[in-house]
Amino acid sequence: MWTPPEELVEQLGLDAGSPRLIEALTHSSFAAERGAVSNERLEFLGDAVVDLAVADLLVTRYPELDEGAASLVRSHVVNEAALAEVARGLDLGGAVRLGRGERRHGGADRPGLLADAFEAVVAAIYLDRGYDAARDFVQAHLGPVIDGARHRPAAVDPKTRLRQWAEANGRGTPTYRVASEGPPHATVFTAEVTVGADTVRGEPAPSRRAAEALAAEAAWEARDA
Repeated sequence: MWTPPEELVEQLGLDAGSPRLIEALTHSSFAAERGAVSNERLEFLGDAVVDLAVADLLVTRYPELDEGAASLVRSHVVNEAALAEVARGLDLGGAVRLGRGERRHGGADRPGLLADAFEAVVAAIYLDRGYDAARDFVQAHLGPVIDGARHRPAAVDPKTRLRQWAEANGRGTPTYRVASEGPPHATVFTAEVTVGADTVRGEPAPSRRAAEALAAEAAWEARDA
């Protein structure tokens, strides 16, 4: 029976023979070749656990961040590139079971695959050891990334930075339009910001303020595109 690398098992705090850990380390390409269960369902669950653990840390450790800034910091942390980098530190690429073609084409270092694997192993920790263990694991590995992201000027006040840049460059004052959808207890907001002749749409967020902050960040990143 295949077992994961011993060093990884120790870092995760799971049993080497844990069916959930083995599932978490099984890519769909391997599953298709061998008739195994892939990590796609665990990745779906892990995505939610990672998001909650990061939000938990932001609220408890950084009370000075309002919801807009906190949402922006989270967007810098819970994304493919950041999660893939953490996965590389755990050497998940070397531990994930890949199909022959996927491994031959460099899948072991593909950011999307690594990020999904990280979320899948978080789900395995959550299911085997509970939320507290999964939260502590996520925060231990993403805490330094969060701390770095919160010091970025954009994370503190993206709307102010965008406004100052726009006015200094003759683009006028940015204007925002926010749309919402969903039931009252789970409303999702999406904002568009217009800067001069350009309109940029941000990622969905749980509040109007957070949506505007994400739209401002998207416009900032797109200003030189």
